[in-house]
Amino acid sequence: MSKKLKIVSISSELFPFSKSGGLGDVARSLPRALNRLNNQVICITPLYGKVIDKEKHNLKLIYSDVELRINSKDRIRVNYWKGYLMRDLPVYFIENKKYFSKRRALYGSSHENARFMIFDVAALKLISLLKFEANIIHCHDWQTGLIPFYLKTGFRYSKTLKKAKTIFTIHNLVFQFGKNWWEVSPEKKDYGRKRLPHLDNPGIEYINFAKRAILSADIISTVSERYREEVMTKKFGQDLHRVLRNREDRLFGIVNGIDYKAFNPMNDPGLFKNYNYQKIHRKKLNKEYLQKKLGFPVDMDIPIICATSRVAYQKGFELISNILDQLARLDLQIIIMGDGDKGYIKELRKYQRKFPNNIIWLPFSKNQKIETLVYAGSDFFLLPSHHEPCGINQLIAMRYGCIPIVRKVGGLNDTVENFDPTYSLKKGTGFTFVRFNEFSLYASIIRALETFKYKNVFRSLKVRAMQESNSWDIPAKKYVKLYKIAMKINGKKNYNKNI
Repeated sequence: MSKKLKIVSISSELFPFSKSGGLGDVARSLPRALNRLNNQVICITPLYGKVIDKEKHNLKLIYSDVELRINSKDRIRVNYWKGYLMRDLPVYFIENKKYFSKRRALYGSSHENARFMIFDVAALKLISLLKFEANIIHCHDWQTGLIPFYLKTGFRYSKTLKKAKTIFTIHNLVFQFGKNWWEVSPEKKDYGRKRLPHLDNPGIEYINFAKRAILSADIISTVSERYREEVMTKKFGQDLHRVLRNREDRLFGIVNGIDYKAFNPMNDPGLFKNYNYQKIHRKKLNKEYLQKKLGFPVDMDIPIICATSRVAYQKGFELISNILDQLARLDLQIIIMGDGDKGYIKELRKYQRKFPNNIIWLPFSKNQKIETLVYAGSDFFLLPSHHEPCGINQLIAMRYGCIPIVRKVGGLNDTVENFDPTYSLKKGTGFTFVRFNEFSLYASIIRALETFKYKNVFRSLKVRAMQESNSWDIPAKKYVKLYKIAMKINGKKNYNKNI
């Protein structure tokens, strides 16, 4: 039996306690999968006072009024709480009411960098208090980016942490610190080497957490293999492509999975009728129920396209809004569920009023409970992203037999195989296009709608999509291999990168 690894997973959100997007799902599912592989895993996340209900989640106070030395000047006090993600998988929460209990939103403070600097120091302090001699500290996205930096600097003499290796996972390189990186003037840019400012120094909000993590982490990973290649280019590298190319030997790509227990159409309580690929005929009962629920005309021959994602330029809403008028005039029903850009949402509401039998927009925050019902009742899933590190919505959609229409970029490229009836009726799980323009998107939608007319062909396409293996089992095993590579690194290059 292979040696059990001691792993710390640190993230700014963690479902079911807190979530703003896919990060919360990954931060939940990966540790669970690692735990099932017989590793010892703990999770650390902020305690958002207006979001996380301590009583509901049965959280227990384990350390109170602990003083953190942020630097030579700043001292902050925090409390630590403990709960469980599953049996034998504890979650530790960092509480500071000033920084994490004043807002209902997880993010958006004008002092975002200060908040997560404190969180990063508090996380390392907690590991020391627990005397948890970790092999791996897995840092998820920019909010945890100072942890690899601190381990090479302020915490380098810690006895508990001295053997720990760090992995920094880039979930979306657009987000690098608490501001938009492209709005920072050259003289205020952080090049990742200088000393960190004090908490009362305005310069703290320009510290680039992601860059410092990339420079300091033992291993860097992205959430798909294609995204690994993309972030080293100027087009997708968000001004960090050079530092990523310099550390190419430490950069890996592992595609995300989804929790097959959480997303299972056979026992999902949110569906009108449960089904699997062997009983796929039951899927139409969910479609009928969904059409009634949303006030659409009930007709099995009208295809339904759903889009369940953040309403943002990144997710392709510029393209969607440009062709919505043409789409609404087709024999088609469109469900868009998501929060985000107010300008795009205004457009969606306008078309909903104009075409009430064809288009509906649902805010995700108020309709989260019916997300899987939307997949179960829809025929197609739309995600024409400008860039997409991985995306898990298309994986969930396929699990429910909802066929993706996606742009061939990032993780969408790695997870959706284009269906081409002229090549083979036995290959493909969705409809893909390459160029980021409305003409390419519209052509892909028309291809999908034409395929929908051939019932036997479309049925086999749904069955094939549902049979795809996108659980966390394979990615978790790849992460274990990656952790073992990290544990062997001692400044060497050209080691075996095969994971």
